Parts: sequence; C-alpha cells; structure tokens
Amino acid sequence: MTMTAPETQRELRLTIVVHGRPAPQGSKKYAGHRRNSASGRISAVLVEQSKRVKPWRALVTKAAMDAMLDAHLADPLDGPLEAEIIFTVRKPASAPKRRRTWPTTRDSGDLDKLLRSTFDGIADAQAVADDARIIRVTATKAFPGEHPEALDQPGAIIRLYTLTGDPR
Repeated sequence: MTMTAPETQRELRLTIVVHGRPAPQGSKKYAGHRRNSASGRISAVLVEQSKRVKPWRALVTKAAMDAMLDAHLADPLDGPLEAEIIFTVRKPASAPKRRRTWPTTRDSGDLDKLLRSTFDGIADAQAVADDARIIRVTATKAFPGEHPEALDQPGAIIRLYTLTGDPR
C-alpha cells in the first residue's frame, strides 16, 4: 500500500501594489574608514551605491502598511510564506515600440537585488515577522503593458501566501 503525503496548500493573505521605480539593493561602494566609539576598532564604511534604493524601500514599506490596513491584518505574517512578485520596470526609449521585448538591460536591475530591496521594505512594514520566512519566490520583470499582470507604470504587484501541509 502506497501512502501519499498531503500537498502543500497556499492561501493568499496580502496583496501589495507599489507605484514607483523598482531599485536593486546590494552593490556597495567604499566611503572610507571610521573608528567604532564603543570598541575602538577601525572598520570600512560601505554605502549603498544606488540612490534609488532608499526611496523604493520607503514606497514598498508604505504600500505594505496600507495593504495590511485594507486587509485588516494586525499582526505580521509568520510561518512559511510564498511571495509572487511582478516588477514593472521602465522601458528604455531605445527599445522597439511595436513588439514585445525583454527587460534584460542593466537599467532594469538584477532580479535578485530587486527582491532584496523589496523584501527589506516588506519587513520594515512588519508585514512579515522576518523576510527569512519567505521560502518560495516567483518573480518576473516586465515592461508596462507587456505582461498580463504588469502595471501601466513602473512598480510592483506583490502577493504573499501562507503555506500549510507537507513541504515536499
């Protein structure tokens, strides 16, 4: 007799819509050294290279807090979570106008770095207990109007699901 484990179930818990230009987080630049006043140790100072990261994270945080209010969600999502994100990025002026193209240029951002800044904004809003709770991700970059779920302007649609059942 073969026993089958129950399948993983997911429940949509929060949908966040962010309007603004997505910004990747991760590349740092050297900005000198400083001495830690408590320990006296000298360490390198690294600052975020992109000036767009802070505003993007703030937009994500605000949109996540608004979505939590709309969903009457008082506590952060906890346990295993799944994130589904569609980033709508700005289409370059040089890109073809009449046919679909792919956002593969440096200007559209590395998907992993876009996720990092977005997850940090969600965590800052306390929409999730910790972004380490997100164990499964589906992410897409698209230009406006070139994906069924792309926004008509730069931004992102973020869906957070709780997962239950067998993790296999």
